[in-house]
Amino acid sequence: MINRRKTRVLLDSGDPDETVRIKELLGYLDGQTTNLSLIASNPHVVKYLASGRRFTSHQESEEYRSIVQRISSLVGSAGVSIEVFADSTTSAEHMLEQGREMYGWIDNAYIKYPCTAEGIRAAQMSVASGMRVNMTSCFSQQQAAAVYSATKGTASPVYVSPFIGRLDGIGKPGIDLVKNIQRMFLQGDGHVLVLAASIRSVEHLLQCLSIDVDLVTVPSSVLSQWAIANFPVVGPPVMHTWIGDAIPYENLDLEQPWESFDVSHALTTKGIERFTYDYEQALAPAS
Repeated sequence: MINRRKTRVLLDSGDPDETVRIKELLGYLDGQTTNLSLIASNPHVVKYLASGRRFTSHQESEEYRSIVQRISSLVGSAGVSIEVFADSTTSAEHMLEQGREMYGWIDNAYIKYPCTAEGIRAAQMSVASGMRVNMTSCFSQQQAAAVYSATKGTASPVYVSPFIGRLDGIGKPGIDLVKNIQRMFLQGDGHVLVLAASIRSVEHLLQCLSIDVDLVTVPSSVLSQWAIANFPVVGPPVMHTWIGDAIPYENLDLEQPWESFDVSHALTTKGIERFTYDYEQALAPAS
């Protein structure tokens, strides 16, 4: 296990057995992020669905809760992020209703909402009632600024999750967004922490560690490669030729109302559409 650990490391998985394996491999695990797509990849769920059966809404909720409860006691102070179901039509009130139920599943829950207007509104209501939240599918500084503004006054830390790999996938250096959000938050009160997500390689992980990002959530395959490499915290310089330009820094006023920021982003919309499709293909409740 490495000695320098400013960045807290989370596993991105819906399998408690994987949690145990990675914790043993690393010697620690600070937390875990989950969502319904990851739950659908859980070996027990895969076997159940392969038999031709489908969960009812109640069974699905119970399965999700059971998995999350097994994970809960295995991880550290960063907790377990549990994602609500939200498509393009889901209201903040419906997200909040799901979030409240999920928040009662375990003591160390963070409820994941998307960085959409309705998701941010749900987060605002959630923190007002004392819930911890993780704002996912963040692809812009404007979205991160809106999260900051909407959740001011919370007693617990709020996570915002910029997606590195998906930005890289369209020719934008995703690590630039992480750096820009970190820089922007230097003028704030520290209540929002940056949780780098969509980590697709050890290089991505090392980029995050080298800039001391608050948290990073990583699939087991990448964490295993990192362990085999003896847990480096900085990698060799790598030259990239990006199809698009670097992501420029925006001077944003965090004291502005959250509604003043442009929270729309094509990648957030696309991510929600893919999430909905995966859900419908794998876990859509039986009628």
